[in-house]
Amino acid sequence: MTYQIGVIRGDGIGPEIVDSALQVLHAVAERVGFAYELIELSGGAATYERIGTPLSIEDLERVRAADATLKGPVGLPGVRLPDGTEAGLLGGVLRGGLDLFANVRPVLAMPGIKGPLRASPGSIDYVIVRENTEGLYASRGKGVGNDHAVIDTLLVTRPGTERVVRYAFELARTRNGAPLDGVHRVTCVDKANVLRSLYFFRQIFLEVAAEYDDIEAECRYVDAAAQALVLEPGHFDVIVTENLFGDVLSDLGGATVGGISLCPSGNIGSECAYFEPIHGSAPELVGTGQANPIGEILSLAMLLSHIGEADAAGLVRSAVTAGLADGALQVERSGSVAGGAECVTRVVVAGLSK
Repeated sequence: MTYQIGVIRGDGIGPEIVDSALQVLHAVAERVGFAYELIELSGGAATYERIGTPLSIEDLERVRAADATLKGPVGLPGVRLPDGTEAGLLGGVLRGGLDLFANVRPVLAMPGIKGPLRASPGSIDYVIVRENTEGLYASRGKGVGNDHAVIDTLLVTRPGTERVVRYAFELARTRNGAPLDGVHRVTCVDKANVLRSLYFFRQIFLEVAAEYDDIEAECRYVDAAAQALVLEPGHFDVIVTENLFGDVLSDLGGATVGGISLCPSGNIGSECAYFEPIHGSAPELVGTGQANPIGEILSLAMLLSHIGEADAAGLVRSAVTAGLADGALQVERSGSVAGGAECVTRVVVAGLSK
């Protein structure tokens, strides 16, 4: 079997860190022994400037047809739509267009990282499952207003909530539980005390939770959850939440483990998926030799797990972890990495053969 893997190199540092991940893909494929074919796709701000849309319809269908797609960060600050929002972003195009309802964002304390919490490796290890097609972001490009007022609508549907909550519980069954107590736990994060839509989200969560008597279920308000992710991060195993909340909390979580440059993610639906780091395109780092591809490489590991190459995924994660543990990879407090993408690629590829 030859896997069909789409590639969107993106903007800013995107091409640099995607190239790093593809070198790792080539090395691990040779080590494990599987074949793949890359499908080059164009998406992002540069694509918008060229064709007037951040992704062509043809390339959207190629993402749908691929076994999985690896994507770099997209968007540039100066490339904007008439309403002021960024024109090169692909979240609404891909997530909504392909119905990729689960945005899966692992947050893991790894060795050798001098994060602000000084967390020991593995003491923070949870996954945020962010509902990816509804919530407040369903209003992307659909806000209504004038010079005096603007309104964006928060959308919650029963089918959309049921499927993402069920995904979170199924994911919890595959994990080792929360680091603090080993309990398999799913936490619903909402603002059910203020917004009717999120009270609805919570009620559906509790209905689905009743089907999983082997998994502990709990609910927290988003402001309390934000505090707890700093004060007691080891309590959390899997978090499921609305679109905007998941976006914000995953960046908060990334900060507690050394920065969002280390954090991967997957956008997963019933028929297709793509994988990307959670950080932006950082155009100010282009050509400086400071771009950090670790989040992109760990996104590749998620892609490999998704297509069924668990051994390859494990090798990639182990090579990254070993490089951090022995000091071959030095992550600065800014999130940049000493030696940039070239150094990380060299260390990870070498680690695959150990």
